[in-house]
Amino acid sequence: MKRLAVLSCIFCFLISCQQDYIPEAPDYSQAGSWYIVEKDAPVDVFYISSTETVGFLAPNGKISHYAEVVDTTKCPGMRREARAVNRRFGGSLNFFAPIYRQITFEAYLEQAFVDQRFPVAMSDIRRAFDYFLTHLNDGRPFILTGYSQGGQAVVELLKEMPEEVHAHMVAAYVLGWHITAEELENSPSIIPATGADDTGVTICVNSVRRPEDANAIITGGNVVGINPVNWRIDETPATMQDTLTVTLDRASMLVLVEGYKGTQNIVEPYFGEGDYHTMEVRWYTPYLYENLEHRSRIWLAGQSQ
Repeated sequence: MKRLAVLSCIFCFLISCQQDYIPEAPDYSQAGSWYIVEKDAPVDVFYISSTETVGFLAPNGKISHYAEVVDTTKCPGMRREARAVNRRFGGSLNFFAPIYRQITFEAYLEQAFVDQRFPVAMSDIRRAFDYFLTHLNDGRPFILTGYSQGGQAVVELLKEMPEEVHAHMVAAYVLGWHITAEELENSPSIIPATGADDTGVTICVNSVRRPEDANAIITGGNVVGINPVNWRIDETPATMQDTLTVTLDRASMLVLVEGYKGTQNIVEPYFGEGDYHTMEVRWYTPYLYENLEHRSRIWLAGQSQ
């Protein structure tokens, strides 16, 4: 974690000193541009990974703030994450995760860097999602999910999603990213979940000790939330791992977690003591696993009636 913080500061300085090197775009007709586990299931999961990349010096001497993906030896983090997420809550569902030119950790130190660089990553995700729908999905219902930078990409896909595509979406899970009031108002495909059973909805989860502990780039302006343990949208608390209390704060729509004494969550300069962004997948795995399967069964049952 300390090494990451030092590297981030170094590359943040270099951001302003050199032009970007942008790696070659992935070709989604090639197997190397995906992590795929097909299970002969009636529902697909399309998963977009979180940030696994640190800036590096390219051969031409410029800085790259994007993952190198065409050379498959240079982006092991995204594949490791996709493999782990499939094991954690992919369950019995088909699993598709594109490898994309995600932007690097240090870009998330400043909103201006995110605004400047994320369009490259998002261009890959759009192409991957289109390829998935056209060549891999075969008309099956799908679940859209992503964590952190992947959650950011999920929100963008939802904002652009045509009605005929949304009609096949079981649910979208935005983990570790925000949905603003403007995005909610202007995006018909973003329908906040109200419980554990609704389909065609969006689940949004951001976890902190107190609202003031949140990373503003990750959670700023968020208006959508749900408690991922009891799946309530009021302030009824739930117990997790016997020692942690999980409550949705209606004012900020952030999930407040009480009782955590560890330090695994801390990744300076991004996430301080009370920001639990890095804990969300490991904490909520059993609840996400059950809920993806549960909503899938409900969606399929509704189609058979």
